[in-house]
Amino acid sequence: MLRTHTCGELRISDVNKEVSLSGWVQRVRNKGGLIWVDLRDRYGLTQLIFEEDSSQKELLQKAASLGREFVVLAHGLVIERASKNDKMPTGDIEIKVSQLEILNPSKVPPFIIEDETDGGEELRMKYRYLDLRRNVIREKLQLRHRMMQETRKYMDGENFIEVETPVLIKSTPEGARDFVVPSRVNPGEFYALPQSPQTFKQLLMVSGFDRYFQIVKCFRDEDLRADRQPEFTQIDCEMAFVTQEDILNTFEGLVKHLFNTVKKVELEEVKKMTYADAMKFYGNDKPDLRFDMKFAELNGLTQGKGFGIFDQAEIILGICAKGAGEYTRKQLDELTDWVKRPQIGAKGLVYVKCNADGTFKSTVDKFYSNEDLKAWADLMGAQPGDLLLVLSGDEKSTRKQMSELRLKMGEELGLRDRNIFKPLWVVDFPLLEWDEETQRYHAMHHPFTSPKKEDIPLLETNPGEVRANAYDLVINGVEIGGGSIRIHDRATQQLMFKHLGFTDEEAQKQFGFLMEAFEYGAPPHGGIAFGFDRLCAIFGGSDSIRDYIAFPKNNSGRDVMIDTPSTIADEQLKELSIQVNIQNKS
Repeated sequence: MLRTHTCGELRISDVNKEVSLSGWVQRVRNKGGLIWVDLRDRYGLTQLIFEEDSSQKELLQKAASLGREFVVLAHGLVIERASKNDKMPTGDIEIKVSQLEILNPSKVPPFIIEDETDGGEELRMKYRYLDLRRNVIREKLQLRHRMMQETRKYMDGENFIEVETPVLIKSTPEGARDFVVPSRVNPGEFYALPQSPQTFKQLLMVSGFDRYFQIVKCFRDEDLRADRQPEFTQIDCEMAFVTQEDILNTFEGLVKHLFNTVKKVELEEVKKMTYADAMKFYGNDKPDLRFDMKFAELNGLTQGKGFGIFDQAEIILGICAKGAGEYTRKQLDELTDWVKRPQIGAKGLVYVKCNADGTFKSTVDKFYSNEDLKAWADLMGAQPGDLLLVLSGDEKSTRKQMSELRLKMGEELGLRDRNIFKPLWVVDFPLLEWDEETQRYHAMHHPFTSPKKEDIPLLETNPGEVRANAYDLVINGVEIGGGSIRIHDRATQQLMFKHLGFTDEEAQKQFGFLMEAFEYGAPPHGGIAFGFDRLCAIFGGSDSIRDYIAFPKNNSGRDVMIDTPSTIADEQLKELSIQVNIQNKS
């Protein structure tokens, strides 16, 4: 070993020990006859000291030649520091160096490798191996490691078995776009990389492995953003002989275990809310419950009063921002401009200030009396000093716009504390959703999700009203997991494929293996998958998942460090029976 201790290990109790440390030079402070070097490894930082001595001139010269990120081996005596540093664990000691070996010099790094770096994101991604030396990034990956280990510990304790499923699978038409892989030995045919191990974990249930899990890589060729990557990690799980409630209880237990062991937080009981209520009161299917601000429907109190915008609207929605009644005209104008941005799309914003004297001041005083506005305030539970914000229009757009405005107000009023965690199960999702572009229904979850038994007759008469045995786990407005009770018999699965627009031939070609398996004693089963990268980001208090992935892609799906995706040689293309348009290739 090139070290006896790590750079984060030594304490005052180690004084007078002869030690060897290896690591990277963080910084050098040269005072002529006295040189200090901060030596770093992934465990911490230790200060080295080199003192002028007639017998140690060569050692001092070697120390003076050190630059940032040189890799060195230092041997010396642990001594007590004259000037202690209580901000670092090793701050009581330093190493009086007697021998120094430069294991590898370093070019000047393109950015400062410290917590507060001067490197922009693209530059740090290009030199990701240097970025990973920074404490803030290393700690995020250590958090990921800990969560992975605690997940395995919990799942093993619940009698789950970890099984690896194939990475080269069959492309399917549902869901996001697949990444495809050409087969050299089967010209013109392709594998797909899995968006999920869905069919394989169901087949494991048919096989009698009644509790399966896997921490697995998945792939989706879709547009990217801060919480999406083309390759991502799931905690993928399936259980047989269970009801929906069994699954909710089991995986609520997993999440509570992770919060307890990793963050030392006792997570509160996870509430349940139907999809219909989530959309009605919060405008989205992953509501942030760290603050209230529910939607109030104001149609009955606002229409027929001569204000044309409200009279013509399909829906009028209001929220009450507690304590925001002191907003200035400038702040309110900025809010109005914000909701009118193309990303939000509202045509305007009506506001009502609830004054301390019981009166109201609004942008629509011309059309509504003080008594009218008081009725609005009463419906929304407003008090003096509060601010009412109202949007109107067609129902789908207005609920979405109000959802965004609610989240913005929560942020502005300091109600979205990253140290508070509000978990929620959202249940009873629609089984199907209508796609205007293709003019047909698509599975909201996936084609293997079971409809609620009592809703199955609606598949023939009103497919959009059929509820699914599906559920999502949401924390602080972020969906971290989703799953469902699966279809486990051939007849129901064929019925589902029919309503998704599959012909019998298409269903057989794509999923015949699964339907055949259902005829060999498939048990009732269901499962869930957690977005592991997102879960890590929530635990770490971040919006972006990138720093919790060792080597992430950028917003264009590129790895700028290794410069990929990239072209391949014409010989490889020919071997794979692939013809590439030269214009596109360039």
